[in-house]
Amino acid sequence: MGPAAPTRHALAGNYDFCRVINGGWQLSPGHSTGRPDPDATVEAWTRLVEAGFTTFDVADIYAGVEELAGRVAARFEPGRVQVHTKCVPDRSRLPGLRPTEIEAMIDESLRRIGIERIDLVQFHWWDFGIDGWIESLETLDRLREAGKIRHLGVTNVDAARLEALLDAGLPIRTNQVQYSLLDRRPGGELTETCRLRDVGLLAYGTLAGGLLSERWLGEPRPGPTTINRSLVKYLLIVDECGGWDALQGRLETLSAIADKHAVDAAIVAVRWVLERGSVAAAIVGAAGAGYVERNSRLFDFCLDSEDHLALERDVPGGLQGRVYGLERESERHASIMRYELQGKKKGGP
Repeated sequence: MGPAAPTRHALAGNYDFCRVINGGWQLSPGHSTGRPDPDATVEAWTRLVEAGFTTFDVADIYAGVEELAGRVAARFEPGRVQVHTKCVPDRSRLPGLRPTEIEAMIDESLRRIGIERIDLVQFHWWDFGIDGWIESLETLDRLREAGKIRHLGVTNVDAARLEALLDAGLPIRTNQVQYSLLDRRPGGELTETCRLRDVGLLAYGTLAGGLLSERWLGEPRPGPTTINRSLVKYLLIVDECGGWDALQGRLETLSAIADKHAVDAAIVAVRWVLERGSVAAAIVGAAGAGYVERNSRLFDFCLDSEDHLALERDVPGGLQGRVYGLERESERHASIMRYELQGKKKGGP
């Protein structure tokens, strides 16, 4: 008997998507200098779709990645592949951002993907101290009503601001946030808000850039020659959670649970996120065909009470606080952000 079929999450309007979403960030030139061959990526992503992993997370600021998802979608009948993208205005453009600018960004995404309607547009606003975020989402909602967008989501929005958007009558269906055994900020208030208001959490960073895998068990902290954008970002999270030695203890616990279920540690880490309240899906980087077999194991098992007890005992606490608070307010975390990417998207894979 082969691996269990991937499960799916249903949104309003007769729309559903895979609970493990293929992430495209690793293919962006903003992630690292070395990128896989685009044709090989399309073949690998095609295999993922054939295995039931039909949903892709891309962004207008991931140069060339929307086009890759579009090439894959074109290989299948309409509706088989779901493409979720993001609308991320440059930070310098936020003051006075015009509706025509937002519509132009959506039209560009439609052109790059090669479709007439985007399944899910996830809006990101860099600085809530700048007015206009509700009005910008109202513009996106008008584009939804015009048929250019199927569903609206947001990224990195805390509970209070999500409530404000929903109270304004905006049909926000998803909130993409960083969520892992290390980063537990979406738990608590945001999870409860999503439960009450029927909003699904889409969890990224579930493997902390790959640090929550057996690849790093017993290994020294990665040095500058092995660093990519993900490792830069998630090593800061590791430091917030006790440092490299504490991570090693967490990896030992993950490895023991993985052995029990005959999977690898990364699968246990993602499975933990999938079992959290209000989590609709986990976004897992998918850069090659090898991800088909690995990700398929996610639906072969569930963590039992003994596993959860071990993770709570040996993987204590994790990062707490307001979602995306450190990234907005801590100079150390904010310093790695790239706020002006709309003009740098040409020449992708």
